Amino acid sequence: MTEKLEELYERYNRRECVHPDPLEFLYNYERADDREVVGLVASSLAYGRVVQILKSVGRVLDLLGPSPAAFVDGAPEGELAEALKDFRHRFTSGSEVAALLAGIARARGRHGSAEACFKAGMNSHDDLRAALSAFVKELSAAAGGRLPHLLPSPADGSACKRLNLFLRWMVRRDNVDPGGWDDVPASMLMVPLDVHMHRIGRELGFTSRAQANWRAAEEVTAAFKKVAPADPVRYDFALTRLGIHSDANVGEFLSGLMLGRTTHND
Repeated sequence: MTEKLEELYERYNRRECVHPDPLEFLYNYERADDREVVGLVASSLAYGRVVQILKSVGRVLDLLGPSPAAFVDGAPEGELAEALKDFRHRFTSGSEVAALLAGIARARGRHGSAEACFKAGMNSHDDLRAALSAFVKELSAAAGGRLPHLLPSPADGSACKRLNLFLRWMVRRDNVDPGGWDDVPASMLMVPLDVHMHRIGRELGFTSRAQANWRAAEEVTAAFKKVAPADPVRYDFALTRLGIHSDANVGEFLSGLMLGRTTHND
């Protein structure tokens, strides 16, 4: 299995394979403080059709200017709400995005950065579920508790696909994930479980759960951790390219993985 996954990683884990993906917005920012703000905006809005996602994220980032961290740190919430009053991305209103930005700013003001805010939860808890729950709680409280859709919590059983995607972007550093959070270990990360990754996990026997919830994400991640203990989400991006690229056959690849597992077990 490892050999097949590594082949897929080498094939697709390249910058030229990223578009169209909201991750590409992070490449425009060298500073980690800007990247964490951009990453939270881009991942929070990463639902629906990708064309609309890119359009919506781009509109918000145009408002934030060349230094998103400096902008949100200095902008009054009322100003943000006014600037975004006509914004809508499917279920998300401009006032919710303004609240998210205000929450990020207040958390950054208290801890110095979103990374430090997340690490405060890490220091109190040993597992990602507790740390991420604390992170969501603080951001939501700072934003007046108005972000249940943009910032779902694993405490409620959600797989938190978008937040785990954000963590992958910020913690890992390779040809695709730009990194920026150097004090959070990649071994702590959880697979961003969506319908596609849930299907892969079920077909490989990593989980039998019918719902793509937090427990299913834990089980899928635990299986990948046996392959890559220090980096359990190493293959996430490459696996999500299956079904996107015309030269990638999902069923054929999964059959090859299963065959490899059987041969190895024999």
